[in-house]
Amino acid sequence: MRKRRIDRIDVRPTILNRAQGRLTVGGASFRCALGPAGVVRDKREGDGATPRAELPVRRIWRRSDRALRPAAGAPVRVTRPRDGWCDASASRRYNQLVPLPFSESHETMWRDDSLYDLVAELGWNDRPPIAGRGSAIFLHVARPGFTPTQGCVALAPHVLRRVLAMIGRDTRIRIGLPPRKLRGR
Repeated sequence: MRKRRIDRIDVRPTILNRAQGRLTVGGASFRCALGPAGVVRDKREGDGATPRAELPVRRIWRRSDRALRPAAGAPVRVTRPRDGWCDASASRRYNQLVPLPFSESHETMWRDDSLYDLVAELGWNDRPPIAGRGSAIFLHVARPGFTPTQGCVALAPHVLRRVLAMIGRDTRIRIGLPPRKLRGR
């Protein structure tokens, strides 16, 4: 039996805490963590904000030593110990996967904590990257207590696995956008 894929996932900040939100998919709603600055229209590198945008899912990353292959309809790549992500705005490798060691500012994809054991890479500022516009917006595992991310969207591990199972090649993550009106109404 083929799994049901969804075309959209909605993420909205909560009213009382802009670094917390609700992710809604397939009729279910889940708690999520956002950047400490909340959701913004004008995302900048290092601002601690989550971008207000509709983002495609580029690929899924997983650590083979910690996470089973997800039942996702998007490409899956195994994270390696030498994988990094450049967040140096002036670099020609800005907002791209880079091999470690890397001399410019970067994030390490192979982490000691479990935050990046399973990650959906979202298409933010990547085709082509614009310097300073922000890098590496991921859907990943939340810290205990759902403390703020650096600008990503984070979920409980079991929820992330459930959401990834619904993702297909055409799925879009809609962050901070108003609900779409039904056609013909």
